[in-house]
Amino acid sequence: MDTIVIKFGGSSVADNEKLQTVASKTIKLYEGNNNVVVVVSAQGKTTDKLIKEAEELSLKPNKREMDALLSVGEQITAAKLAILLNYLGYEAISLTGWQAGIHTNEEAQNAKIEYIDLERINKELENRKIVVVTGFQGIDDNGNITTLGRGGSDTTAVALAAELKAKQCYIYSDVDGIYTADPRKVSNTEKLENISYEEMYSLSSEGAKVLHDRCVEIGERYNVPIITGSTFNENPGTVMTHKLEASGVKSIVKKDVSRISVIGYGISSKDGILNKILEIANKNCLEIFNIDISRTKISVVFKEMVKDEILEEMHNELIKNEKTYLKNE
Repeated sequence: MDTIVIKFGGSSVADNEKLQTVASKTIKLYEGNNNVVVVVSAQGKTTDKLIKEAEELSLKPNKREMDALLSVGEQITAAKLAILLNYLGYEAISLTGWQAGIHTNEEAQNAKIEYIDLERINKELENRKIVVVTGFQGIDDNGNITTLGRGGSDTTAVALAAELKAKQCYIYSDVDGIYTADPRKVSNTEKLENISYEEMYSLSSEGAKVLHDRCVEIGERYNVPIITGSTFNENPGTVMTHKLEASGVKSIVKKDVSRISVIGYGISSKDGILNKILEIANKNCLEIFNIDISRTKISVVFKEMVKDEILEEMHNELIKNEKTYLKNE
């Protein structure tokens, strides 16, 4: 029997109605004769709310106690989902990060997973239970609760998938895959069917809020098949693999207010791409502070704030009209 790991982000579990959708998606995979491990984030803006409340008590909250506090959000989600699954007739059990055997170093609020003891998870899976694990957290050698930093639930899911040798690891959110740009900022984006780990790492490290960059590293190292998709529809997602397809621009992302990165394998060798970026910058009177180029990335830092309209213009020129400026190369 195959094991599948599925992760649901905060927007997917934001309220009880959405938890019903999460339960249905989980049950469908379980009934496909799979063992299922579900990793969940805190509901909605719970983590932000807890941080705000802590900062009302102290300008510099103790890091150990912040880990203890912030871990509660995921525990609430996991317990609620397990309660719902059991009510629907499917045996489920919620496990905190430490109950699930996730051991980390001692770096509070940004801990790294050192190893995972699968004894408890395997025991529950052998009894055909759906195992719901709290994302974002573990325990250090001193018995302290630790958290993995923002986006850490992605890392929990992929690390568990690697250790369990899972058939697939689904990362579900309110977006049904990886797009050529943020569809909330650019109007005519396209969804990618496939993306390489290397390209995805560049995209994540440049601020794309799709996957945590550390989880992409783990996926690449252990060859975990990662699929990003939407909790709320059945559209095909984006599959992450080692395969590097034909060179060219895959996606464009804006980080902070003044950095735009163009992502795609082999783009550093195509002069037309950099020339087009410089042309758009010059046309819009944008002064460039720095350019960083690697095999899968061209990042440009401007001296002033860059509006989303510039992002859309670059997207249209570099992806929609790619053949135009590369035809003479």
